[in-house]
Amino acid sequence: MARRPFLAGNWKMNLDRRGALALVQALRRGLDGSAELRARDVAVFPPFVYLAEVARALEGSAIRLGGQNVCNQRAGAFTGEVSGDMLRDVGASLALAGHSERRQLYGESDELVNARVHSALASGLEVILCVGETLAERQADQTESVTGRQLARGLAGVTAEVLERVTIAYEPVWAIGTGHHATPAQAGEVHTYLRGVLAGLHGDQAAEHVRIQYGGSVKPENVSELMAAPDVDGALVGGASLQADSFLQIVRFR
Repeated sequence: MARRPFLAGNWKMNLDRRGALALVQALRRGLDGSAELRARDVAVFPPFVYLAEVARALEGSAIRLGGQNVCNQRAGAFTGEVSGDMLRDVGASLALAGHSERRQLYGESDELVNARVHSALASGLEVILCVGETLAERQADQTESVTGRQLARGLAGVTAEVLERVTIAYEPVWAIGTGHHATPAQAGEVHTYLRGVLAGLHGDQAAEHVRIQYGGSVKPENVSELMAAPDVDGALVGGASLQADSFLQIVRFR
């Protein structure tokens, strides 16, 4: 089946207020009313502190807004966390969960990622669940065991009915911010494997509807060949999403 492409820009801890607003305004000039925005989903994930202002700047646009993480609790004494209800309150409709930097740098476990997924879904958000292996794990031929485990544990307790609000992002850790990226063949192999895992969890029909993005040094120069790979339905873009020109070229892939 034809799945609607989904291109998302994760700004990480970059830009200041002026830069964030300038970027989103440039994206609107390039995309609002365009054929690309009618044919594919586009989203940006600014730092939490700029979400409300970016939401106002996106008012009336089909460009979507998301939070880079979401607390596993709805409210309470959780200093430094941001809940799904808070994200929705300021205009976000999406949240990332399990990004490799959260797993690798801040020690987030599969169980915590799963709790974040459930919290986001309970707040009415859509979720991008990230999975990916390190270089050592790939070299040890553990790509499938690692990503399959992260996917199954991250989706534990998520029903087939709710699965339609989940996107998967395969982001090999060895390709993030390194300038290296998985070849289209490598990406396609893992994406096809992950769709098979989804089919085992929820059946073929549900699995066919889930979009699987690729993330890891996606650039204008490689996005088209990556998007042509089997089961690659979009891209979760890091550094190249911080410049309007490069992100617009990615969104306009052919």
